[in-house]
Amino acid sequence: MAVSEHFVGDDLHPIDIVEHIAAHNAWEFDRLADDQIAMSVEGQWRTYSITLAWSEYDETLRMICTFDMEPSAARMGVLYEGLNAVNDQCWAGAFSYWSDAKLMVYKYGLVLAGGNFASSEQIDTLINAAVLSCERYYPAFQLMAWTDKTADEALKIAIAEAYGRA
Repeated sequence: MAVSEHFVGDDLHPIDIVEHIAAHNAWEFDRLADDQIAMSVEGQWRTYSITLAWSEYDETLRMICTFDMEPSAARMGVLYEGLNAVNDQCWAGAFSYWSDAKLMVYKYGLVLAGGNFASSEQIDTLINAAVLSCERYYPAFQLMAWTDKTADEALKIAIAEAYGRA
């Protein structure tokens, strides 16, 4: 039985659904509060820290997916130029760099206004899209941060999105 089949017809709190998805996938997680959960998801390049928080005020499920990154000060301009180019390619979610925390951040907000609720499929897709986006651009961000490559040159190695089936 798919993890999503456990929630059919249930109007569960979004963070409860995230907790069930994390447990189903055997991800390490910590329920920080009734409306917030943090977890670790293993990718090909690294382990990503993902936090999801529910805001009752504006009925939004917010997600941030982070990984450590400490580019040299001399490369920050290239990194910011690359972030703009990457965000032009991202239709759901966006990257930013938090220099004080030395974190690359992918963030997304799922608006559920009007009493709507998130399905397990939506939340699972949200988490997977974050990890896939980080995996896709991680090598390019590393080239921007640590080599003499331009942002455009670094982005050429970003893993292309596949469409359709083989």
